[in-house]
Amino acid sequence: MIKGNLYCCLFLNEPQLQNFIMKELHVHLDGAIKPETILYFGKKRGIQLPANTVSGLLQHISYNKPLTLTQFLDKFAHYMPAIAGDRDAVRRVAYEFVGMKAREGIIYVEVRYSPHLLANCKVDPIPWGQKEGDLTPDEVVHLVNQGLQDGERDFHIKARSILCCMRHMPNWSSEVVELCKKYHNNSVVAIDLAGDELLKAETDQGHRKAYEEAERCGIHRTVHAGEVGPPSVIKEAVSLLKAERIGHGYHVMNDPVLYKELLDKRMHFETCPWSSNLTGACDPDFKKHPIIQFRKDQANYSLNTDDPLIFNSTIDTDYKIAKKYMNFTEEEFKRVNINAAQASFLPEREKNELLNKLYEAYGMAPNKS
Repeated sequence: MIKGNLYCCLFLNEPQLQNFIMKELHVHLDGAIKPETILYFGKKRGIQLPANTVSGLLQHISYNKPLTLTQFLDKFAHYMPAIAGDRDAVRRVAYEFVGMKAREGIIYVEVRYSPHLLANCKVDPIPWGQKEGDLTPDEVVHLVNQGLQDGERDFHIKARSILCCMRHMPNWSSEVVELCKKYHNNSVVAIDLAGDELLKAETDQGHRKAYEEAERCGIHRTVHAGEVGPPSVIKEAVSLLKAERIGHGYHVMNDPVLYKELLDKRMHFETCPWSSNLTGACDPDFKKHPIIQFRKDQANYSLNTDDPLIFNSTIDTDYKIAKKYMNFTEEEFKRVNINAAQASFLPEREKNELLNKLYEAYGMAPNKS
């Protein structure tokens, strides 16, 4: 797996980063589905889609000019009815996801999703306008685990999952943390909170209690915060929800005191350059992106894709942006991947094994811990 010149593909005239081994911590399963798979299950299940070809479907669900975060989220409604509520579909998208990441040169990935948004039974309300069926959130997690584990076997990379609470549905959160406990280290490694940042967790006891239980049980915690919301959302994630990582976190720059505090704590920021442009989270001029300040300050952060189906991207897209507009060097690409490995939610032994793979590939001294 570790072969060739690890850095030859960092130059912009190269089509992919095929030989640069990487780790990814922030990518959504429901935003990383093959369009062919959406079309297959739409036809099989008799569900109307906006188009019946890959190119036609992508015209409706993918885009390359900035929209608002709300407009971006609306894209999911075009295709999720074809996948949600179907056992074969759920297991298949998890399996295919691992194959896609393996082809991108990823050796470890943590993929996140809401079990409730893929279910059609024992979930209120039933999402995507589905009729009630018999696929529960619990079985969704079981099926995703099976797909990820089959993918690990066939594609020879390591894949783990993070279960998402949704800000607008605090009544789901208690079950999310119970599923994290049930499947802890059976592919599931952490809990997340995603959705509209204007909905504060401090006013939703469901999220607070879920995160308190996660901390009590040793479940790792990340939170979407400061993507489009103010620094106060990040402060809430850290102080109230005890987040160990922050999803995005760009607007921490608007609170220098908080930023300095999180730098000192080595808080990990899961940054997504191309996503932050297309969701309107950051200035469209990449040369003004917060990641540049993160790099200058030697902050603890990683590069990730977020929703590659909708953004019509791969990890290569984000690395090219970092090189072209943010002046990333080979050393910085090494550093962000080591950051990602160190911030991963794997047990320590597995984490050190993956770190040592990176050190070997990068020609660095191995980790002794």
